[in-house]
Amino acid sequence: MNATTATASEGGDREKAWLKIISVYRQPHTGRSAFELAVTLVPFALLWAGAWASMRFGFWPGMILIVPAAGFLLRLFMLQHDCGHGSFFGRRRLDDWTGRAIGVLTLTPYDYWRRAHAEHHASAGNLDERGVGDITTLTVAEYAMSTPWQRFGYRFYRHPLVMFGIGPAWVFLFKQRLPFGMMRSGALPWVSTMATNAAIAVLAVLLVWLVGLVPFLTIHLPIVLLAGTAGVWLFYVQHQFEDTHWSKPPEWTFQYAAMHGASHYDLPAPLRWITGNIGMHHIHHLSSRVPFYRLPEVLRDYPELADLGRITIRQSLGCVKLILWDEASQQLVSLREAAKRAPFTASASEPDGQVSYS
Repeated sequence: MNATTATASEGGDREKAWLKIISVYRQPHTGRSAFELAVTLVPFALLWAGAWASMRFGFWPGMILIVPAAGFLLRLFMLQHDCGHGSFFGRRRLDDWTGRAIGVLTLTPYDYWRRAHAEHHASAGNLDERGVGDITTLTVAEYAMSTPWQRFGYRFYRHPLVMFGIGPAWVFLFKQRLPFGMMRSGALPWVSTMATNAAIAVLAVLLVWLVGLVPFLTIHLPIVLLAGTAGVWLFYVQHQFEDTHWSKPPEWTFQYAAMHGASHYDLPAPLRWITGNIGMHHIHHLSSRVPFYRLPEVLRDYPELADLGRITIRQSLGCVKLILWDEASQQLVSLREAAKRAPFTASASEPDGQVSYS
């Protein structure tokens, strides 16, 4: 057993102990959950209506309200996220129907998303189980062995304009209209996506009838795209940071990967509130049944967990360039940094056996 394996093995034991400690925070409070839903849904509706009303006085007054409305839509997604884990009300049927209803607003088919997200939680940080509910990540060796076109495609996919510009629009407006990745996984993904699509269409027709087509598109599309971009960014920095963790079984363990493969995105208090404390992602991954509003209790009672995987907003900006996992250093690195490392086996497409990192 090498040093890295030993650390992961020992860490897995420590994280099992933490899992037992954190389990006492898993009980949601029904009244608190209902309150959180109300103080998110009602302001979102009011801000949406306010944006429409403000457009009578010009384009920009309405646009100003779109930004906070997007923030509340993002928070609604975080409530839907807790419903998916059964941690919002703690009652599966109530959580599921609440999540399905919110999914009409977030354009996210709840049951389809819940299944994909469960796979993400079960396999996060596992190099042998990449590709479901996560951001595609290649190792340095895999990139070196790729063809020039494959490298171009990977760089294009990981480019910030694609990841945080085109990506959110593709996911929320188009990809989630069909159960991609689960086409042959039974009826549930199809029922989830088609029923959500139908409910979205009914709501859209009603709003168009009430406010008109142009105001509806002018208001709702920017809200969805802003919220989607923020959501993708949060998901990105929660796993794509320098000291994240990837490994292969048998070294990979769920507990160790949960706490070391997910970050603590240390946000200012207002942003913590609007994002449903999702920045405390290492605790969430270790025990996803802890309601989002109880995550701060864990850090309050066990402050030593606050520094584990901690990144600030300023530090998170540098994560965008880290796109390759270096198995030798056990770090996420940039293309430039990868080019400085020892060469790997060259791709057959490269002349004279030379590895190109361009």
